[in-house]
Amino acid sequence: MTIVLATRNPGKISEIEALLTGVRVATAASFPGCPEPEESGRTFEENALIKARAVAGFTGKTALADDSGLEVDALGGAPGVHSARYAGATASDRDNMHRLLEALAGVADGDRTARFRCVMAVVAPDGRTWTSDGVCEGRILREPRGESGFGYDPLFVPAGYESTFAELDARTKNRISHRAMALRRIAEILGDLKDIPG
Repeated sequence: MTIVLATRNPGKISEIEALLTGVRVATAASFPGCPEPEESGRTFEENALIKARAVAGFTGKTALADDSGLEVDALGGAPGVHSARYAGATASDRDNMHRLLEALAGVADGDRTARFRCVMAVVAPDGRTWTSDGVCEGRILREPRGESGFGYDPLFVPAGYESTFAELDARTKNRISHRAMALRRIAEILGDLKDIPG
């Protein structure tokens, strides 16, 4: 079975490849002309399904997409599904972190609770779909720390740790992250499905 990852984000690709074993992994970029649909959904699940359906339809292979983001309690769950473009459509990770820190400037350390949420969607060429979600609770720092990871990783300290996602080694992050939790469930689903073409 070949799974086509409906992402061009190198950070996500490396995490998924490290966690998903027993299947061949290809990326959407290896299929010229493969669409990058607008993430117009109101939830992570809707966005993941939009991406996976578009890639499965174009490639004729089973597609795996994720949509994930940061939910900050003091901001009513924002940036949520808008995490990647919190500071604008062309915002960099640095821009998004800067906007988040500005939004939390007056929030006490004890009230900076947050979570990373991920929804994974698998869509087979025949239209069947499966989804799985994962959550990692934590808190937001007042300044970034660490050089690894991507997105908001330098600001996020997972519950039970003192290091940010950007300071943790890849093995630890891939054990506790929201994406790892969602992907473990997807791996179980794929392991039970021998009849998906690809």
